[in-house]
Amino acid sequence: MKKTLILFGALSLFGFLGLFAWHIEAQQAEMDAVKISLNNYLKGHETGSAEFMKKAFHTEGKLVFIRDGKFTTRTFEEYIAGMSGKAADDESKRKRSIESIDISGNAAVAKIVLDYPTVKFTDYMSLLKIDGEWKIVNKTFYAEPKPKEETKKAE
Repeated sequence: MKKTLILFGALSLFGFLGLFAWHIEAQQAEMDAVKISLNNYLKGHETGSAEFMKKAFHTEGKLVFIRDGKFTTRTFEEYIAGMSGKAADDESKRKRSIESIDISGNAAVAKIVLDYPTVKFTDYMSLLKIDGEWKIVNKTFYAEPKPKEETKKAE
């Protein structure tokens, strides 16, 4: 009886560890899938290419932000239409990073920082898994101008 209990306990532990490993692997797969959309967004900024942005954003999404103290919205279509099609002149001085991702089922949020010579943008993205693919459905951001002395250092 004692050997049976030990064997049952060991099998239960291995089963639990296997299930735990599967769960971690599934979470990592979802994280990687979310990053595809976010990296397309970053690549769009890096290259100025609307094509990368179209891969990142859902067609019906919106930007929501404060401009000159006023609540402002733009469609993703309007935002993407403003892409230049080429990299910025100061591209080598720009840094971009995905700071965090939080996923719950088919919804996710991400924080992205775009650190440019004259301004630091903090983007908050809402994403949904639509037809098996993660898409940005909403973007809010804050633009923090850099002090003049920091801007001169970047030049």
